Amino acid sequence: MILQKGGLERRRVWHALIRVWHWVFAVLVIVNWGLGEFLAFQTINWHFYLGYSILGLLMVRLYLGLCGPQSARFTALPLSPHAIIESLRSFFARSPTGAAGHTAMGALSIVAMLVAVLLQATTGLFVESEEFFETGPLAQYVSDSLVSWITRVHHFNAKVLLVLVGLHVSAIAYYRVWKREDLLTPMITGWKWVKRID
Repeated sequence: MILQKGGLERRRVWHALIRVWHWVFAVLVIVNWGLGEFLAFQTINWHFYLGYSILGLLMVRLYLGLCGPQSARFTALPLSPHAIIESLRSFFARSPTGAAGHTAMGALSIVAMLVAVLLQATTGLFVESEEFFETGPLAQYVSDSLVSWITRVHHFNAKVLLVLVGLHVSAIAYYRVWKREDLLTPMITGWKWVKRID
């Protein structure tokens, strides 16, 4: 039985694989950001280990984006100029989008966060922490000046990540309060109210 209200129907949108991946990834990124921001001798190795785990999860996401369930595929992200313009036009409307997945603005946000996390995890392989006498496993293969530059990028990108995560959480709250659209529950249960297909 399909539940309906207004022009919406309740439909399974997010596959369990993508939901589990999302929450594990979110927790690891947040915890590792905190470990990086408040580094100590006792935690620096954990910062590296979680960074490797995040890189592994990014590889899993790449696989899911290419070969996974339909809702996880990169082709499901509405990134065309037309979709972006339509998403911007309806952004301030006080009604749910009913999108069966991400809106174009949401898709841009996802891409930005994935790229930023990939940059963070990759640069982490080359960083040098003079305070804690630690270096990334690949730092020995590049020049000292390049290591220094990559380390600066790593520290700056941590701030970019904080902004992107803040925007992501703010968008979820905005959609819940202003547009009356729950984006959080579907990422837990997989079910979402979407536009009815007649």
